[in-house]
Amino acid sequence: MAQKKLKFLFIVQGEGRGHLTQAMALRKLLANHGHEVVQVLVGKNDRRDIPQFFKDGIHAPVSMYRSPTFVVDANRRGILIGPTIFKNLLRLPQYIKSFFVIRRRIRRTKPDVIINFYELLAGLSFMLFKPKHAKILCVGHQYLLHHPDFEFPPGKSVDRTMLLFNNRLTSFGADKFLALSFREMDDLPDKHIFVMPPLLRDEVLQRVPKSGDYLLLYILNDGYAEEVANWQKQHPDVVIHGFWDRPGAEEMEEFQPNLFFHRLSGEKFLDHMAGCRAFVSTAGFESICEAMYLDKPVMMRPTGGHFEQQCNAIDAVKAGAGMAAESFDLSAFMDFIQQDRPPNAAFRNWAHRADQRFLELLTGEPQIEAPGGEPAKECQPAQ
Repeated sequence: MAQKKLKFLFIVQGEGRGHLTQAMALRKLLANHGHEVVQVLVGKNDRRDIPQFFKDGIHAPVSMYRSPTFVVDANRRGILIGPTIFKNLLRLPQYIKSFFVIRRRIRRTKPDVIINFYELLAGLSFMLFKPKHAKILCVGHQYLLHHPDFEFPPGKSVDRTMLLFNNRLTSFGADKFLALSFREMDDLPDKHIFVMPPLLRDEVLQRVPKSGDYLLLYILNDGYAEEVANWQKQHPDVVIHGFWDRPGAEEMEEFQPNLFFHRLSGEKFLDHMAGCRAFVSTAGFESICEAMYLDKPVMMRPTGGHFEQQCNAIDAVKAGAGMAAESFDLSAFMDFIQQDRPPNAAFRNWAHRADQRFLELLTGEPQIEAPGGEPAKECQPAQ
């Protein structure tokens, strides 16, 4: 019997690049197996534009709507939780309009499956009006925090409670939780939680890494550029290429001698990732996975006030990514990258299982898996 071709609708958080690249990877996987993404809805805010590489690379109709965002401090670095809650409550009338944008698009496209990439308003809208004829699946590293084997930072019980509560808000009506992970862990089918490999794009998997003479930097909030610059000014022989999404940024800016900042782009970022000596970043999930796949040692400096990134850093260190730090003082990291590190074969094998795992859980069709964790040839994406 021929497999039914399914219609998917994606709802994607537009904060940072991780959720966007996950959506791009999953759309291509589904298309290569005959399924269609009929609509992509992206929650955007005043602080960030949706990167052009996503608009060009998603290859599906894209609509945007107003969505909540974090409020950052005066230096555009750390996150302020209290002002974030207050500001977003004031914007509630705008967000109610967004609920109806989501509802109209779902009714118009009639998808079989809705994939929510950790978009808060998607979860809240399904609390008000859940689609009757579509399955809802939530994708994100954040859902791994509900796994009993996940290790949290010590203390910070209030932050932990708030993050887990936010996870609940994003996932009203969900039939399954696809919890992205740096490493393999047991599924929790009784809780509908399935531990998944990262969603890496083919452009990552096909890159041939080499060890260059520069560090690659990615920062979620552009205010951290000054912190990096302060260290690099004391070490002017260290070449750093950074990427940011500062509004109105030039294509490339020489911030100071040997410190360059590039406007966030897809291919250019991956070219620099493949050729760098090591990777320095705020502790988002997806870019760390890209670095791990390309065998780049990683230093993670969690964004201030961003408890989720503090969790990511602990988890990534356990998976062999590299080291965590409390500032962008790179001195200890420069010593760290002098050490010999064996290739992270366990992570690469885990990442290679993504196609098989996602196709099974999204389409219900069993996939053949070759020995050693690699997808069988007949399950590889069509060229």
